[in-house]
Amino acid sequence: MGKNRWLMALAAVGVHICIGSVYAWSVYVNPIKDSMNWTLTDVTIAFSIAIFFLGLSAALMGKFVERNGPKVSAIIAAVLFGLGTAGSGLAIFMESKLLLYFFYGVLGGCGLGIGYIAPVSTLVKWFPDKRGLATGLAIMGFGFASAVWGPTIKVLISTMGVSLTFILLGATYFVIMFASALYLEKPEEGYLPEGFKKKVEAGHKTIKQDLASLGLHEAVKTPRFYGLWLMLFINVTCGIAIIGVASPLLQEVLGVSAIAAAAAVGLMGIFNGAGRIFWASLSDYLTRPVVYITFFATQAVAFYVLPSITEIIIFQVILYFIMSCYGGGFASIPAYIGDIFGTKELGAIHGYILTAWAAAGLVGPLIISMVKDATGSYAETLYVFSGFFVVALVISIAMLVNIKSIQKNQNVAQ
Repeated sequence: MGKNRWLMALAAVGVHICIGSVYAWSVYVNPIKDSMNWTLTDVTIAFSIAIFFLGLSAALMGKFVERNGPKVSAIIAAVLFGLGTAGSGLAIFMESKLLLYFFYGVLGGCGLGIGYIAPVSTLVKWFPDKRGLATGLAIMGFGFASAVWGPTIKVLISTMGVSLTFILLGATYFVIMFASALYLEKPEEGYLPEGFKKKVEAGHKTIKQDLASLGLHEAVKTPRFYGLWLMLFINVTCGIAIIGVASPLLQEVLGVSAIAAAAAVGLMGIFNGAGRIFWASLSDYLTRPVVYITFFATQAVAFYVLPSITEIIIFQVILYFIMSCYGGGFASIPAYIGDIFGTKELGAIHGYILTAWAAAGLVGPLIISMVKDATGSYAETLYVFSGFFVVALVISIAMLVNIKSIQKNQNVAQ
């Protein structure tokens, strides 16, 4: 085929680093509020719609991605996300909230969903020997994007205003995503990298067999599908919670200044991105079930002890560890799907699992506000989420037991 799988990974990062700019939305908030005289709720709705359509389009378009391939899918994502971002500039220029919701929320959100799953399912097929590393690389781009685009957006807004910033970035995202999409392609059936192939032939390596080879409709009938969904849902719900309360918690528990808290929160993004590549790569060696058990066991303790820690360094270490697990949970899921359902319709199954992200985006902030209103303390919310992680730990152990049981039966049958 003449395609290099590491360049394939770079193309996937190209798509993800653009769509990941959605994480930099907060940089737009005050400039839009000030220039349009809109409320915080008015502006935040655009972001919420985008995340909702990310989940919806990932679920609905998964089959399309599998059927038409990553190139066509990523080109569509480039058009939708580029147009959505540039159109947001037009919406600001015309002072229209509805247009902003349509362009950034609906069009941009659909570009997000399709762009998120298209390269990931492809990379899993290009890296049969390093699934975790491959998906970690792509999804790391999504996690680090806010560190790249956040400062860029700030500079552009101060020099050319909000409207033109959206238009310029829309064009930039389109060019990067379109160029990346052109390189994306599925490998031939049964592809093995040359070096890995030689080791297999020499008997030094064995090809790890997937637990099953299922399509989407078969996968959703298994308890393992719902196990994965709940694990991602709880990890994201609790991760969004800590992102939402980190700054006030630092001020409330440790008494640090708002500026120092903001700096600590800024560093959380770095660990979110780094955790994606670290944990996903580690999962190639420890196995996916063991990594998720580690996530939930350690975070149940971390969330429980965090409110009682008064030493700022220890507090931050635990905070950054939690963020690394948050990112690692996203990055390890596609490889886990491949392990237990095969790669036949990985993109479609991944899309359905990602509805957990959309649901968590709604539930997480709601739980925080309800517990905070009821108790008057952010610390109490962390005890609630610690309990969630205990539930997730039980599910992840049940997943491991279920997988081992199926493998044992398969070995007996052989």
